[in-house]
Amino acid sequence: MKVIILLIALISSPSFLFAQKKAAATQNATLFDNYIQSALQTWKTPGISIAVVKDGNVVFKKGYGVKELGRPDPFTTSTLSTCASTTKAMTAVCIGMLVDDGKLKWTDIVNDILPEFKLSDPYVTSQVTVKDLLTHNAGLGNGDLLWVFGYTRSEILHRMQTIPMAYSLRSSFIYQNLMYMAAGEVIKKVSGKTWDDFITERIFIPLGMSHTYADYSKAPEKDKTGLHFKDNDTIKVIQYRHDDNIGAAGGVWSCSDDMVKWMQFLQDSARKDGKRLLKAETFAELFKPQSFVTESEFYPTQRITKPHWKTYGLGWFQQDYRGQMVQFHTGSLDGLVAIHGMIPEQHCSIYIFGNLDHTEIRHALMFKAFDLWCFNDNSKDWSNDFYKLYRGLTDTAKAREKAEDNKRNVNTKPSLELKAYGGNYSNTTYGNAEVVLENDLLRIKLPNSFNLTLSHWNYDTFKGVYNDWWVGKSIVQFSLDNNGVVTGFSIDGIPYQKDKSN
Repeated sequence: MKVIILLIALISSPSFLFAQKKAAATQNATLFDNYIQSALQTWKTPGISIAVVKDGNVVFKKGYGVKELGRPDPFTTSTLSTCASTTKAMTAVCIGMLVDDGKLKWTDIVNDILPEFKLSDPYVTSQVTVKDLLTHNAGLGNGDLLWVFGYTRSEILHRMQTIPMAYSLRSSFIYQNLMYMAAGEVIKKVSGKTWDDFITERIFIPLGMSHTYADYSKAPEKDKTGLHFKDNDTIKVIQYRHDDNIGAAGGVWSCSDDMVKWMQFLQDSARKDGKRLLKAETFAELFKPQSFVTESEFYPTQRITKPHWKTYGLGWFQQDYRGQMVQFHTGSLDGLVAIHGMIPEQHCSIYIFGNLDHTEIRHALMFKAFDLWCFNDNSKDWSNDFYKLYRGLTDTAKAREKAEDNKRNVNTKPSLELKAYGGNYSNTTYGNAEVVLENDLLRIKLPNSFNLTLSHWNYDTFKGVYNDWWVGKSIVQFSLDNNGVVTGFSIDGIPYQKDKSN
């Protein structure tokens, strides 16, 4: 009996429990490391870095592969990459800080703060609140070409009012970046500091994130990763296109060494060294479901994870997994990815950077980390399942494109000589375009050095390939009036009118 009592006392002692937890954490780290190395072979991602924080402690942090194919520099936990849209959660915290400062209310009307903020519907303009900027359900459709085309933040704000409303206020969900850009301009107006300076002074410096940058140009070049895109099954290095003009929606660059500090901050309910940077009620507001996410706007992973509900908080997608609420967000920029996921009830978070465009190894490793550190389960092969899923989606898209190609009438020709399609064109939202004839091919010159080289498809329809090949292809259809004169064209349905002076 004495032996049993002694044994019970021993296994329930704090030192024994600590040793047991430490052994489990070590085992999970080994299992996870082995799994990552196997998954990298499947997804062919050149480089990634991963960090896992559990109960406020860094239980895993490691880099794999290289910064850039053809170069020896390793991708480490100090390698800088884009946070992209995982930036949105940081911007929401910035807004929360201004709420705590008494300079904003969640219910404040944006147009009252920023008179230049206007949407195409005057009523919606008069109703959109500060919180609506963060929930993707104000009715604005996707207008990302505005920042892709290189317009400044103030120009984007001005041009937003020409985008048609996609649905009535708060009745649906379309993910887009322009509203978060507008939130950055609200921060500037209310605080007197640019979003870049505000987030640096109020988040990065207090948290000790000394290798995190709101402005890409300020990040040391030697520490940045390369960018990669898959051309069929060949991975190629591509060039970075600046996205600083959409900063509040996705402009932060960081590394795993710094992101563990951000994860620890969130796990500690917005505290740093015991000091609150957000009030408890403000912090809680960030993670409350604010809008339902439609099936078409959610991730394809839902086909395998099968969530019972899908919502969006303030900078966070949300779903259930194994009876727990998951808060997560991906980040995607041409050639780069990120993901930040956490199960708050389990005090478990993971952050991943990767340098291959839309490599969904990020989703696989997020759920694997949850399984290991939250549920002590190593049975599920997420990498294999997700790879089959996304490979299937790619194959389906290729089959659909081939089916469309087969509908092409190859025995047609343009209605006019190619030079007749040349001239200056414009779109109220997206600006000017010029069609020129070069080397017997039509080329459309768009803002920010985007060019489309056209090849005839059928009748007055052409297929265009962008000068940055990874951007993809577009269908360009010219329109003629009753006299056979070109009046305009559309790029994937976006209409451009020809200048009458041409």
